[in-house]
Amino acid sequence: MSRFSKSDCLDDLRRRILSTELEPGLDLDEAGLSRHYDMSRTPMREVLQRLQGEGFVVMSENRGAKVASMDISVLRTFFQTAPMVYANIARLACENRMGAQIDLLKRTQVQFAKATKSSDGAEAALANHQFHAIIGEMAHNTYLVASLARLQIDHTRMSQTFYRPAAPYETMLVLKAIEQHDAMIAAIEAREGALAIDLTLQHWDLSRDRMERFVRPDPLPVDVISFKDHTNAI
Repeated sequence: MSRFSKSDCLDDLRRRILSTELEPGLDLDEAGLSRHYDMSRTPMREVLQRLQGEGFVVMSENRGAKVASMDISVLRTFFQTAPMVYANIARLACENRMGAQIDLLKRTQVQFAKATKSSDGAEAALANHQFHAIIGEMAHNTYLVASLARLQIDHTRMSQTFYRPAAPYETMLVLKAIEQHDAMIAAIEAREGALAIDLTLQHWDLSRDRMERFVRPDPLPVDVISFKDHTNAI
C-alpha cells in the first residue's frame, strides 16, 4: 500500500508549489513523483490532473506536466485583478461570516503571527494563504471564491519575498501585516464592510512592491496603481 493517499499527495504538492520548493515553470517528472510518493502512475496522473484544474500545474500531451509559470502576461492580470477580488470578498465576508469562521480565522492568525515573528518565511506565507482563504469562505460567493483560489496560488508564491525581509524596514512591514490582520478580523467580526475594504486595500499596498521584486529587481512594466485610486470599481 502507498505511504501517501491521493489526498496527502495533493496537499503536499500544493504546499511545495506554494512555498516555491517546486519553482514556477518547473517540469515535473511523473515517474519521479510516483517514486517519491510511493504511488503508481495512474493515481499520480489523477493527482496532477486535479492540480491542473486548480491552477497549480499545466499539462500537455507532448511535454507532460509543469508547475504553473508566472510570466509577465499572467502577472499583469494578477496585479490588476487581485485588489478588486480581495476587496469585494472582504465586504461580503462582513455580511455573511459565521461565528465558527471567526474563531478559525483567529486561530489561523495566531499561527501566522508565530511563523512571522520566528522569521519562518515559508510558513508565514502559507499561514497568510490560509487566513485569506478563510475570509474567502466567509464571503459565500462561488464566483469570487473560485477567482480567489486561483489568485492565491500566485500571491502566495510571490509573497515568499515579503516574508523573508532583507532589511530592518522590511521587517517592520512584515510586523505591520500582523497588525493589519488583527484589524481585519475585528472589522469582519463587527460587520463593518467599509472599514474591512479599506484595511484590505492597505494590506494589499503593504506587500505589492515587494511582490513585484519576486518577478524582477525593477517594478513591473505595467500600469499597477494603488487600488485606493479605484475604489469606485468595488
